[in-house]
Amino acid sequence: MTFNSEQETYDWAVGFGKTLKPGDMVALYGNLGAGKTVISRGVCKGLGFDGNVCSPTYTLLHEYPNDPPIFHYDLYRLEPGTDICEVGLEPDYLGKGITLIEWPERLEENTAGITHIIKIEILSETSREVTLEKIGAEP
Repeated sequence: MTFNSEQETYDWAVGFGKTLKPGDMVALYGNLGAGKTVISRGVCKGLGFDGNVCSPTYTLLHEYPNDPPIFHYDLYRLEPGTDICEVGLEPDYLGKGITLIEWPERLEENTAGITHIIKIEILSETSREVTLEKIGAEP
């Protein structure tokens, strides 16, 4: 999918967010400035959260009070190969909510539990190519 503005990307993410269910974990891949946080904001809005959504770069995690709760991780500052449990990605706890993970490549192969992968490619200052893959989806 190609989006030609931040608003188009956000609007798509709102709709995508409405499809998620408790236990879903969304991995967001893309360079700095690609739009990972724009998509996270849209997903949160689609899930009914009206509060402020910003990248949790310095705290690793923002937990948004919502039904279901939303767990928003930014792993940018972590070393590659970090174990998923080391950053609080405990499946039993996260299973009650929706998890968004920016910079999941820091986990390398330690990505058990991820249900959706979103890749964002910068095409121009305003255009993005977004691909969505559902893990374990029927062909």
